[in-house]
Amino acid sequence: MSEQTIRVIIADDEELSRKALKNELAQLPGIEIIGECENGFFTVKEVMETRPDLLFLDIQMPRLDGFDVLELLGAEAPAVVFVTAFDEYAVRAFEARAVDYLLKPVRAERLKKAIAQVRRMTTGSGLNQSQQHLLDDHREKQIPIIRILVRTGTDVQVIPVAEISHFQAEDDYVRIHTQGRSWLKSERMNRLEQLLDPRLFCRIHRSFIINIQFLKAIEPYSKESRVVKLNSGEVLPVSREGYTRLKALL
Repeated sequence: MSEQTIRVIIADDEELSRKALKNELAQLPGIEIIGECENGFFTVKEVMETRPDLLFLDIQMPRLDGFDVLELLGAEAPAVVFVTAFDEYAVRAFEARAVDYLLKPVRAERLKKAIAQVRRMTTGSGLNQSQQHLLDDHREKQIPIIRILVRTGTDVQVIPVAEISHFQAEDDYVRIHTQGRSWLKSERMNRLEQLLDPRLFCRIHRSFIINIQFLKAIEPYSKESRVVKLNSGEVLPVSREGYTRLKALL
């Protein structure tokens, strides 16, 4: 990123922390603060609408934390500098993945270094490899997940996993089905299978994962194949391997 003005959004649920960071940034040339966000939902919306060059992202925010925001922005994330109160675990994670971060209260010299690092970047579009690895590490620690986040434009939907009847693979996306509604999420089916509770979710086919709480019946379809019927009335195919996994789970 060149010496041109850097357009900045500050995302932090604490007003005093936002104010302190704004005051420090005001001392630096070439910085324009275009937005402040007090929660993760507003952060996603603001980033998508204003397209900043840099996002100062607090990790500890209610409902949607910094990692949730990072996941939802994905390929459309600007350059990101994490901001956090001292947390030994978080700091180790940032340093292990070589991800830029600032500790609260933010020191002027450390902030200058972060801005200089952003200016050295060739692009701020999308998660870099270090950020993606950090996000993957965080998601591993949430297994089994209890909710799934879906972004449609600037809107964010939080879907409790317990309400999901099944998942369906659609190219590079997964369609999430609840009773009467569905959403598309950019996710690999194999990765999703690893995140779900194996006591409740079963991969019955390469294209389908079902929640057994919504299973109504298993029926023969032909001499060597079967289907499952869900409470909603939907009928899904079952592969041989899927049937073996389903029998073991039931």
